[in-house]
Amino acid sequence: MAYPTPKPGGRPPSSKLPARASAAPPPALTDVLTSAAGYAADEKSAATRRPYRSDWAHFTRWCDGMGATALPSLSQTVAGYLAHLADSGRKASTIGRRMAAIAYAHRLKGFDTPTASEAVHAVARGIRRRIGVASAQKAPATARAIGAMLEHLPDSLIGRRDRAILLIGFAAALRRSELAALQVSDIETHPDGVLLHIGKSKTDQEGAGAQIPIPRGRRLKPVEALEAWLAASKISEGPVFVSIGKGGRVKPDRLSSSAIAEIVKRYAAAAGFDPKQFAGHSLRAGFVTSALEDGADMFKVMDVTRHRRVETLKGYDRRAKAFRNHAGDGFL
Repeated sequence: MAYPTPKPGGRPPSSKLPARASAAPPPALTDVLTSAAGYAADEKSAATRRPYRSDWAHFTRWCDGMGATALPSLSQTVAGYLAHLADSGRKASTIGRRMAAIAYAHRLKGFDTPTASEAVHAVARGIRRRIGVASAQKAPATARAIGAMLEHLPDSLIGRRDRAILLIGFAAALRRSELAALQVSDIETHPDGVLLHIGKSKTDQEGAGAQIPIPRGRRLKPVEALEAWLAASKISEGPVFVSIGKGGRVKPDRLSSSAIAEIVKRYAAAAGFDPKQFAGHSLRAGFVTSALEDGADMFKVMDVTRHRRVETLKGYDRRAKAFRNHAGDGFL
């Protein structure tokens, strides 16, 4: 069964309308209701909808195998599914996301959400308590780590591209999806560096946009790396970071988010780090960690990272300053 889409007259997730309309809408409303259904579908970002579709497909397959109905589903069915996931070794974060996908699918079709029952919540709480909720965080690619990784770049067009990816992703604290989506038109030159214009992002789903300043720098020199890549590749429009074919042929297709993550892993391994500990997010986490280690004001860091809550950065701050003024400094 495909992941459900909003139906005309269906209740969007945030609606206060009853679960089911008492009468069918007039035929004249068909077109506008179809348009409304499209807007309701866009309530979630593409990055959210993709795993939701996968999660929903997994749930429906499990229901088919158990002879149960997926939509609408009984709360007992969902409770059993969650237990199955936990018994199969799924992480608490994955189980929580699948709960959200099931609830979202029901809301889109105007059904009451089976995940709202106390029975399902009790199972979910028990799972979190038994298996824990700690997430496996990737290592930050700090300024020191980036410096070590840069030593292993090849003297080639690929090397220039990868240098720019590592340094721009780090200096602007970009998510890998933002790096992949970067366009030449998003770059504004400035006497002191460049301004990156970022559209929609994880924390800006409505597309208000943000400007991220990247100074030229004296050590890592991220702007110089970006300019060298654009000049060597002769890219003047479209995606900034693209594929390179045999013989150094620049292709028009942009790099994927997963390709950027693999680039980070490749140079982490070359520098002697465990590549399993690194990913695309390591660049963003590395900027935050390096800035806080250097004593940067937390709100100045947030100007670059676009975090909305100080609490989000406190975990980075604790890591960055873990050994500063340690309680055991005087006797260990």
